[in-house]
Amino acid sequence: MYEDIKVAASNAIEELIAESRPKKGQIIVVGCSSSEIVGQKIGKGSAPEAAGAVLDGILPIIKENGFFLAAQCCEHLNRALVVEREAAEKFGLEIVAAVPKPKAGGSFAAAAYLAFDDPVLVEHVKAAAGLDIGCTLIGMHLKDVAVPLRLRTNKIGEALVLAAKTRPKYIGGARAEYE
Repeated sequence: MYEDIKVAASNAIEELIAESRPKKGQIIVVGCSSSEIVGQKIGKGSAPEAAGAVLDGILPIIKENGFFLAAQCCEHLNRALVVEREAAEKFGLEIVAAVPKPKAGGSFAAAAYLAFDDPVLVEHVKAAAGLDIGCTLIGMHLKDVAVPLRLRTNKIGEALVLAAKTRPKYIGGARAEYE
C-alpha cells in the first residue's frame, strides 16, 4: 500500500510541475492529510507511514527540479509551514517556534521536519503552485491568483488530490494588454 502511495505522490508532483511550470527556486506548498489517505476523517487517523510515503514520493522530485517544499501543518499549528531555513531566508519569511508532531502539526509536516536539512516553521508563504492531498486547504499559502489544475492523479490512497498553479494579477482595466 505504501509503495502505491509513494508512486501516486510522485505522479501528482510531476504532473503539478509540468502543468504549473514554476521557476527554479520558487516554493511549492503541499498540504497532506495522512488520515484521509488511509480512509479516515481528516485529523482523526494520523498515519505517519502514509505521510512518509508521500514525502518520499515528492521531496526528491522537488529538490531535483530546484524548488523548495513548504509542508503545511494542520490546524493545531495554525497551518504553519515547514521549510528549509534557506527558503525562509531567501524569501524573508518570519520564523516561528514550534516543532510539528503527528498529532500536533500533522504526520506530513512532522515527516518533513525530520527529513529537511535545516527545518524551520513559518506562518505564511506565497507559493507558486500547490498540491492539496485530502482537502487540507492550502489556498492561504498560494500567491493571490490561484488557478485550479485537474491532474490525472486525483487520488492518493483514499484522499482527494487538488492542485493549483498561480499567475500574476491582471491589472489596468480594458485598455491594458497582457502577455
